[in-house]
Amino acid sequence: MGYPEEALAPEERLLLHRHPHWKMLFWPAVTFILITALAGFGLGVAARNTEGGLASGLLIGIGVLWLVIVLWRSVIPLIRWKSTHFIITDRRVLIRQGVLTHTGIDIPMNRISNVQFRHRLFDRMLGTGTLIIGSASEDPLEYDDIPHVQQVHAMLYHQVFDVVQNDRDGGYRGSAETYP
Repeated sequence: MGYPEEALAPEERLLLHRHPHWKMLFWPAVTFILITALAGFGLGVAARNTEGGLASGLLIGIGVLWLVIVLWRSVIPLIRWKSTHFIITDRRVLIRQGVLTHTGIDIPMNRISNVQFRHRLFDRMLGTGTLIIGSASEDPLEYDDIPHVQQVHAMLYHQVFDVVQNDRDGGYRGSAETYP
């Protein structure tokens, strides 16, 4: 799996690795389609109605404008989506984001005090939602657009319960259960 494997400690098992839900890419895709259609129309109009240097300048200007908008509104969100990782192991929850500036947070399982999820009607239709992780010492952390948030919530809850139970029993076993 590449990146998550490098973030794991020895003998730590990867249980889940996800990127945010694809709904984050909906508006960038719509933008790409619309701006490409508009640029194509503009190129056609400019090529038919102008000649010489003016035509070349308009064609280059439209092409540069298309490229800037596509990079800004479509490519950058795609890279942001691809470089965001939500990872659950048998010992901790990891969140990694960023391309040029990397940010991350690790939450040990034994520090998690509660796990909640929230999804509205539209989120339920798409199979996504917000995962809320309460830590013993901090305000709850909210992670939006987690695919299959109910399954992730259940897995994380069981994993936290196993860690707490094993800490009480004096041994660390972790859960062998994995989820999609």
